[in-house]
Amino acid sequence: MPRYQRFLLLVLLLAAALAGCIAAGFRQRQRADAAWLAPRRTLVRDLMLTDFAIWTEARYTRHPSQADFFTPFQDAPGALEHFPSGSMLAPPVAMPQTRILVRQAER
Repeated sequence: MPRYQRFLLLVLLLAAALAGCIAAGFRQRQRADAAWLAPRRTLVRDLMLTDFAIWTEARYTRHPSQADFFTPFQDAPGALEHFPSGSMLAPPVAMPQTRILVRQAER
């Protein structure tokens, strides 16, 4: 058997061993996730929970990633925050452009 064929055979065997190790790792991870998730699913079913809620006050503090930017100011735009949990949330990093610039067209 020539040397390059032995080399290719060795590479194929190592690739098959690596694929087997990765597949075994995925199976083990799935079993661990299932064991971790089962009691939590039972708790959610027994307590009839609907969604993850950080606080129970306003809808924009229940799940900050699902709230629009202007919801806290619908009651009064200049009002201070009246929910205690609103003071614990940091403002979003990237604010959208909220001004409309109107320019007169040049003639």
